[in-house]
Amino acid sequence: MSLQEMGCVLVTGASGFVGSSVLQRLIVDKREELVAVIRRDNAQTPAGVMRAKVESLGPDCQWQSALNGVRVVIHAAARVHMMNDQVADPLTEFRKVNVEGTLNLARQAAVAGVRRFIFISSIKVNGEGTPVGVPYSADAQPAPADPYGISKMEAEQGLRALAAETGMEVVIIRPTLVYGPGVKANFLSMMRWLHKGVPLPFGAIHNRRSLVALDNLVDLIVTCIDHPAAANQTFLVSDGEDLSTSELLRRMGAALGKPARLLPVPSWVLETGAAMLGKNALSQRLCGSLQVDISKTRELLGWAPPVSVDAALRKTAKHFLDHRTQ
Repeated sequence: MSLQEMGCVLVTGASGFVGSSVLQRLIVDKREELVAVIRRDNAQTPAGVMRAKVESLGPDCQWQSALNGVRVVIHAAARVHMMNDQVADPLTEFRKVNVEGTLNLARQAAVAGVRRFIFISSIKVNGEGTPVGVPYSADAQPAPADPYGISKMEAEQGLRALAAETGMEVVIIRPTLVYGPGVKANFLSMMRWLHKGVPLPFGAIHNRRSLVALDNLVDLIVTCIDHPAAANQTFLVSDGEDLSTSELLRRMGAALGKPARLLPVPSWVLETGAAMLGKNALSQRLCGSLQVDISKTRELLGWAPPVSVDAALRKTAKHFLDHRTQ
């Protein structure tokens, strides 16, 4: 069944990093009927796209008008993971949006006749790290270690139960770290350091980490809109090439035209220093490994990442250079 036969596509979080790129890809693909859920009042809605205004993403949100005529929901909106969350009870706050809010939308979607619900989850459902050469698989036992990962796992569990109850197809996608034009947080800091020529103590890090370029993630999401084999499946997604922190910095530096100045500080020194400063989570991201096996995604969907790591890094670097303010 083609997308045109399936009806409108609704994208939540359509002004966010992933959601906005999904929307732009669907526009380029000339998908005629699109509904964008954009909560920021100052965010622009692309021409030809219907805008749905909702007051919140929580458990009391009313979605009926936004779901009118919709046959596919791509749910990219979420309360996102934050390194230094200041709320008193992070798990409760994550659950309000990521669990209760997601299931509220999904229940109303099922009642409205939505055929497929695509949920953008997180690799944090699997856990925080892997031994080198022992990647996570899509069907492995979940082992989330923080409130964000727990909330995503609980949302997945609720969606699977709802699919069994209602017949609405659910597709779950767990991305690794997503990078691309406009990326924020640690990846942006890394580019700033490299561009300024700051010496970095990561020349002796021999970990392996799976990343996913924004274009590759978006391509998989769009593939899952109408691929029959995607129904009621969970997929991991990455670029298909794992990098050490040292290698990532060197290749990102090359994309920026600024060779990385890396000092060969042993990883145990960095990990000890990070522990003393209470930065264990950051240390895990820089020194630890996290690999994923995307063979199920490749084989079941006939999918392969269309963009290479170096091409994606060059695109990311160009956006950074074109928009940098310091």
